[in-house]
Amino acid sequence: MQKSGNKVLGEKLKYFFSQQEIIVVILILIIGLFLCFARPDSFPTTLNLFNILKQASQYAILAVGMGLVIIAGGIDLSVGSNIACGICLAAYINEKAGGISPFLVLLLIFIVGFVFGLINGILIAKVGLPPFIATMGMLSVGEGVALLLSNGSPIKYGESWISVFGGGYLGPVPVQVIVMAVVVILAWIFTKYTVVGRNIYAVGNNPRAASLTGINTSRISILVYVICGLMCSLVGLIMMGQLKQAGPSYGSGYELDAIAAAVIGGISMSGGEGRIFGVTVGAILMALLRNLFVQIAVPGYWQTVVLGLVIIASVSVDALRKHRR
Repeated sequence: MQKSGNKVLGEKLKYFFSQQEIIVVILILIIGLFLCFARPDSFPTTLNLFNILKQASQYAILAVGMGLVIIAGGIDLSVGSNIACGICLAAYINEKAGGISPFLVLLLIFIVGFVFGLINGILIAKVGLPPFIATMGMLSVGEGVALLLSNGSPIKYGESWISVFGGGYLGPVPVQVIVMAVVVILAWIFTKYTVVGRNIYAVGNNPRAASLTGINTSRISILVYVICGLMCSLVGLIMMGQLKQAGPSYGSGYELDAIAAAVIGGISMSGGEGRIFGVTVGAILMALLRNLFVQIAVPGYWQTVVLGLVIIASVSVDALRKHRR
């Protein structure tokens, strides 16, 4: 009986530590403890911890959309230009019109995100373009439109009620951190407790089998790209609220950050596998690593190197796990 109990306990521990999210949480705790001892005056302060969460919130919100796309078997390289294009268009129209309603500014940003996602989804699901090619093309389109609208320079946008998304606080808690929590919880409910959410996993696992069971795979593919586009709009809104302006370079490189947060959080690049809560810990680890380099005064160039190595390690772990199965 004792051997049987030990075997069951061993299997439970093996399963527990095989979850990538758990490993990431352990890494976060190790790095956090290291910084508490290495920088006791600057790291464990309330201000710094909320700054880490503020940075993580943008990665996490974007990674929710990217995660759904990857789970469904796709990829979206256009998220950075989607962000820039949406806020540049809204700020441009606001400037040329001499000031428009903040509600219209918000609406314009989300319309651009929706259109980007819809075009990506149609090109991939209906036209049959590979996700890499379709979204890379939209990346160039978005960059070009943002540059044309802004003429290469940031466009000012003054303070309004929508600025609360990027610069507001509820007590000591930044509003964007609350927005991140709401988005992650809603996405978790969507993927776990709705038929459409479960169908996303089915399409990512085996599109042909999903189609034979009656799932409209094209509709699912379009849906995840539209959701990703709307997440880009939300991140753009937060950025514009923080900086009080919109620029063509805003969001540049965020496609890598979104993919990294999703993959680090346990979402499989081969599709059909991963948990939405995982993208949150992946985003926090990324923000913590950036804070680590600042705290120990390591040149910023190393951040890109380490982030690339972390992505390679995460994908390698996933590939090895699948190979053993």
